[in-house]
Amino acid sequence: MIRLNAKAAGGDGTERETGAERLSRLIGGGWIFLLLFGLIVIFSVMRPEQFGSSYNLTMLAVNAAILLVLSIGQTFVIASAGIDLSVGAVLVFSSVTSAQVMLWLSGTPGGTYGTTDGGWGVIGAGLVVALVSGAGWGALNGFLVAFARIPPLIVTLGSLGMALGFAQILTGGVDVRAVPELLVSEIGAGTIAGVPVLVIIAVIVTIVAAIVLHLTRFGLHVFAVGSNAEASRRSGIRLRSRIVQIYVLSGALAGLAAMMSIARFSTTTIGGHAMDNLSTISAVVLGGTSLFGG
Repeated sequence: MIRLNAKAAGGDGTERETGAERLSRLIGGGWIFLLLFGLIVIFSVMRPEQFGSSYNLTMLAVNAAILLVLSIGQTFVIASAGIDLSVGAVLVFSSVTSAQVMLWLSGTPGGTYGTTDGGWGVIGAGLVVALVSGAGWGALNGFLVAFARIPPLIVTLGSLGMALGFAQILTGGVDVRAVPELLVSEIGAGTIAGVPVLVIIAVIVTIVAAIVLHLTRFGLHVFAVGSNAEASRRSGIRLRSRIVQIYVLSGALAGLAAMMSIARFSTTTIGGHAMDNLSTISAVVLGGTSLFGG
C-alpha cells in the first residue's frame, strides 16, 4: 500500500505547502503575541471597569516600557549565546549615579524630598551619566567573558552583587528622593498625542534595535557568534570585540531604563528591581529568541 503524504505534490514535482503549515509559517514566533492579546481581551471583557479602563491599560504600558528597554539589551546578549543577570542591578546603580549628579547640579542638599528646579541641561547630564554608568558595567562584563573566558552566568551574577553593593554605598541605603520636576512632568508623566512619552521612547528603541539586529553587519555578527563562536572567529569576525560591544549595549540600555525609571517614580528604587533579570529573560524567550543563541 502506498501511503499518501500529508503534503500535496505540485506540478513541478515539489511538495505543496498545506494551509495549516502556511499559517504557522506566517505567524512564526508571533503566536505568543496573539495569546497575550487574547488574554487582554478576555480580562477586559470580564472586568471592563477595572482591567479594561484606559488608566489601567496606560499604566500597564508605561510599566512595561521600562522592562521592554531592558529586554532589548538582553535580546542581543542571549542571541549571542550569553546571559546578563546584572541588568536590574545595573539599572539601580545607573539611577543612583544619575540622580546624585542631577541633585548636585541643581544645587540641592542630598536629603531633599520632592522635585528640584533642574533644567534640561541637568537632565541631559544625568542621562549621559546613566548611559556611561551602564555601559561601564557592560564593558566589565564583556571583558571578563571575552578575554578572561569566565562563563557569562558567573560574570554577570558577580556584577549583579557588585552593582547593588556600590549603589548601597553611594546612597547609604537610602533612595535619592529628589529629581528635576521637568523630568517627572514631561517624561515620566508626559504624553504626546495621548501616548505616554515613556512608551514612545520604548517603541523607538525597539524599532532601532530591530533594524540593527536584522539589517546591519553588527546584527549579523551577533547571530553568527551565538550560532558558532569558533566558526565566527575563523570567518574573520573579531569575536572578543563583538562580545564586549554586545554587553556594553546591554549595559547602556540598562542605563537608559534607569532614567526612565527615575522619571516614572521620581526617585531611585534600590530595592525594586530584584527580579528584573528573570523578567527580561522570560520576555526574550517568549519573544522567540533561543536561549542557546543564534
